[in-house]
Amino acid sequence: MTSLTDTLRACFTGKLLTDAADMAPFLTDWRKMWTGAALAVVQPDTAQDVAQVLTWCNANNVPVVPQGGSTGMSGGSVPEPSSANADQPLPIVLSLTRLNKVRSVDPQNNTMVVEAGVTLQAVQEAACAAGRLFPLSLAAEGTCTIGGNLASNAGGVQVLRYGNARELCLGLEVVTPEGELWDGLRTLRKDNTGYDLRDMYIGSEGTLGVITAAVLKLFPLPAAQTIALAAVPSTREALALLNPAQSRVGAALTAFEVLTDTCMELVTDHVPGTRRPVTEASPWYVLLELSITGQPDQAEAQASQMMEDLLGAAMETGWVTDAAISANLAQFEALWAIRENISESQSAVGKTIKHDIALPVSCIPDFLESTDAAIAQAFPQVRQVVFGHLGDGNLHYNASPQPGMGSAEHAAAFLALEGPLNKLVHDAVHAFGGSISAEHGLGVLRRDESARFKSPLELKLMRNIKQALDPKGLMNPAKLLPLN
Repeated sequence: MTSLTDTLRACFTGKLLTDAADMAPFLTDWRKMWTGAALAVVQPDTAQDVAQVLTWCNANNVPVVPQGGSTGMSGGSVPEPSSANADQPLPIVLSLTRLNKVRSVDPQNNTMVVEAGVTLQAVQEAACAAGRLFPLSLAAEGTCTIGGNLASNAGGVQVLRYGNARELCLGLEVVTPEGELWDGLRTLRKDNTGYDLRDMYIGSEGTLGVITAAVLKLFPLPAAQTIALAAVPSTREALALLNPAQSRVGAALTAFEVLTDTCMELVTDHVPGTRRPVTEASPWYVLLELSITGQPDQAEAQASQMMEDLLGAAMETGWVTDAAISANLAQFEALWAIRENISESQSAVGKTIKHDIALPVSCIPDFLESTDAAIAQAFPQVRQVVFGHLGDGNLHYNASPQPGMGSAEHAAAFLALEGPLNKLVHDAVHAFGGSISAEHGLGVLRRDESARFKSPLELKLMRNIKQALDPKGLMNPAKLLPLN
């Protein structure tokens, strides 16, 4: 008797995994919070393969979980355990990592066409080889894929200058739930001919279709970059520094990050060879990057002078108390490494309760002052680990156990705080006009919680779009949209 997987095997030429041990790495998320079950893991080689697989899934009513590099933080790229039921087959995991070709690079048009499984780092390298910059930058860039970046509308550290993944994409190639292949790989910056279908799929977390390729925007390579870590008394001074920095250097300001001294301590304690770049500890630090174009021999001196002038003026006003400026590539990378190693260092001290939030930039100091105080009063066993992209209002407002409470015996008690702590934080975010998910997506983690903050009409419109594009509900079921 022919099995369901036998007919799947016959419909395309890519790789098919059905053994439990082979499938296991694809069924658990990066944070190891969710593990599901699958009928098979499918690894197509071409967009046409993806179309054939989705045609088969549609005909057999088999759900599909699209997956890129599986570095997501919200459980959106693995099957949810509850997604299996007696009325529907197990889903397939559609791993797109073998769609890994850079199809073309056009330096004159400042565009490149890449398949969904190309890693972000490979995209950056291909752009650089053509004398161009692709500016999206994430800590997981060696593993995450461009398809996943677009499906989750990833942000990263240079959103201040270049925008989210959405702003860096001109066109898409998408396979619909019925298996039709839409070629929307337009390399135009102006195309005012109706609904923008591209924007429907970006940020949809694989719930409307499967992105198989994209047209990406490129930019001139910077001739010089410099970075500084500045000690500031609070986020009020950090915010005071942001506005004149933007006025003084304009688009040259490519990143403006903040982190607390708790973050600094975690990294210096858990990443060998890391030291505090400034003499004295400070409650907060700003990490700011300048990137400029021009002649390299002149640009380096110009960038350094711009940074020195900016920080010198900030010290005179008291906004900055100390600063370290990179003088070479090694120092540049060492300063960025502090920011990039915070999450890993936090994991080293125990379980983590993460909040990826967005706020109006002007509200951040007041939000932190009131919410930090509320958490300290309600949850004294919690230590806040706060860092993020002050320039675009995105904070990673995370919680760790207090020192000495990170052992396994305390883990269950700490994780039991997640529900009430989430409610406190998210209610505060909403009160300040913010969002409970800035760049990680809703996935499973924030799926149901989002319903508390969206109007009935907004939810109705989202469900109408889902019903129109995925009438059988096969695409990444139980993700993004609240279940009730």
